[in-house]
Amino acid sequence: MQATFERGTHRTTTRADKVAGVAVAVLLHVVVIFMLLQYAPTRTALTNAIPLMVSLITPEAPKPDALPKPQPVKRLSQPASRAALPQPVLAAPSDAPTTTVAPQAPPAPPAEPTPAPVAAATPPVAPPAAAPAPVTPPSFNAAYLNNPAPAYPTISRRQGQQGKVVLRVFVNAGGAADKVEVRTSSGHATLDRAALDAVRSWRFVPARQGDLPVAAWVLVPITFTLEG
Repeated sequence: MQATFERGTHRTTTRADKVAGVAVAVLLHVVVIFMLLQYAPTRTALTNAIPLMVSLITPEAPKPDALPKPQPVKRLSQPASRAALPQPVLAAPSDAPTTTVAPQAPPAPPAEPTPAPVAAATPPVAPPAAAPAPVTPPSFNAAYLNNPAPAYPTISRRQGQQGKVVLRVFVNAGGAADKVEVRTSSGHATLDRAALDAVRSWRFVPARQGDLPVAAWVLVPITFTLEG
């Protein structure tokens, strides 16, 4: 009995040693692998060396019960006779333009020739009128007229007034003075008035246009001068 017990004990110890050895070996491998993974080149080489696993999934075959049941074939009815079919109706589009052909108008009668316009008779050209004859102005200094000189006013002599008066006289065709007015004053009213009074009674040789006497204006200068 004692020998048998020792044999069983020895067997148990040997198995425990094996388990312990395997555990130690696994632990050493784990440590070595961990240390190798910490080294970058080793980690890269291991990563590239790991093969890619691709699994193909095969679709399941359909079950016989899942197949669709065949549909019964329906017999097509025979088409109706062509005589019974309605004839198609051709309709023109509503927006199609309508063309209306107008009847041609009868040709217009030929136009009558237009008579040529008759030139109006040109009136005879009148000869140019003769230029009027020049007018000879009136004259007041002819000797035969006997026109007296204006009287020198006494008050003007005393005050020593002198000057020249220019009168504008309208002489009619008979030689008389119809209008007498002062054109340029002498600067003294007394002398101007004396000249007007004298010339109103004068006689003139009337103006002439050709052989005919005509009325016209004439300037008459009168000078008042005191002698020393």
